[in-house]
Amino acid sequence: MAAFQTVKGFRDFFPEDCARRNYIFAQWRGVAHRYGFAEYEGALIEPTALYKKKSGDEITSQLFHFVDKGGREIALRPEVTPTLARMAAERQRNYTKPLKWFQIGSCFRYEEPQRGRTREFTQLNLDILGEPSPAADAELIALAIDLMHNLGFTKDDFSIRLSDRRLWTEFLTEHNIAEEHGPAFLTIIDKLDRVPEDVTDKKLQTIGLTLAQVKIFIGSVDESRAVFTPLAENLKARGLWDCVRIDPGIVRGLAYYTGTVFEVFDLKHNLRAIAGGGRYDGLVSLLSDGGVDMPACGFAMGDVVLNELINRTDESKKRAEAWATAANASDCYIVIADEARRPEALGIVQQCRSAGWRTSYSFTPAKVGKQFQAAENSTARHAIVIGGEWPTVVLKNLRTRDQMEVPAAQLIEKLAELMTTPDYLPRLA
Repeated sequence: MAAFQTVKGFRDFFPEDCARRNYIFAQWRGVAHRYGFAEYEGALIEPTALYKKKSGDEITSQLFHFVDKGGREIALRPEVTPTLARMAAERQRNYTKPLKWFQIGSCFRYEEPQRGRTREFTQLNLDILGEPSPAADAELIALAIDLMHNLGFTKDDFSIRLSDRRLWTEFLTEHNIAEEHGPAFLTIIDKLDRVPEDVTDKKLQTIGLTLAQVKIFIGSVDESRAVFTPLAENLKARGLWDCVRIDPGIVRGLAYYTGTVFEVFDLKHNLRAIAGGGRYDGLVSLLSDGGVDMPACGFAMGDVVLNELINRTDESKKRAEAWATAANASDCYIVIADEARRPEALGIVQQCRSAGWRTSYSFTPAKVGKQFQAAENSTARHAIVIGGEWPTVVLKNLRTRDQMEVPAAQLIEKLAELMTTPDYLPRLA
């Protein structure tokens, strides 16, 4: 056992784990690009005050925060939305609206690690800023659905639970509940499924409501409500509405949401929410002290619970494993059957690499059988045998077991021809 272990809640990524993570990143980037989003990155460390301004002093209990050598209070980012809002406010005049930006990066939360949650995680963030239309909200929901499909999930594996904060604002108004009770009320609703009913009822009574009233309201909400009409029309036109379920219990725990909210849930394994987000029209103004007022909406998806769901879903797991295998595979393995030909073999290695093919070889002399075993272990497509017959080489397809003799001068041309055949597993960016 190693003398040191990883810090609680943090992770190592061995090559096979890194390949799986990169598979997720590739799907994230691919779908984001198809929807016309531009990638950005923000600071990993921010002033602690940025998060306090957005969420209040209580947020510090969830932060990795400290005082640096200059006496500044700083924190590892627990989420990216405040950083995005800061960046957008700073340079929004330089960009045509709406801004469609996405980001992939690490976040940190000082919480107790549990299934689907670690203290360090990687998150995809997609946001549309400067667009007040519900079409922007629908675009994000469509993107979330496409992303799940791209990962190998079907409508039988997941659903989008959709709600709107304005429904609950109207509910409180109808029951004459003071606006000051709104944040506490939404926190209660956000935990309906996780807190015993008698406890929830007591909490509601302190602000003048009952659980029975809440349940009646929830039962009355369906897609006929006006707030859902533009979203339903948009997503029905795309053939995606059958992935959506109206669920007023979705309010999102963060206080800055102002309208549409949604979460992506699996339908079979009772995991945590896979992704979530909504509309947050006032956040940019808040973090810029009113200097810039931009409507905004977005959502985030973390890699921890997503990877857990991938491992539990056959088709999705199959896709991930195939991608990861290809990502770590070699295209060619140079077998040096005659050590006297190592200089010629090294020339072939560089030619193959210059052509863009992932090429491996034995650094030291080894028996031919051992080299072929190394080629198999690297899941190489071709073995190129350099021996005493030079300038002729043997080109062997390690999948079909077919082989041929090729003049060394024509090897790269012949390989290029073979690399385009249907059974070739393409190189992955």
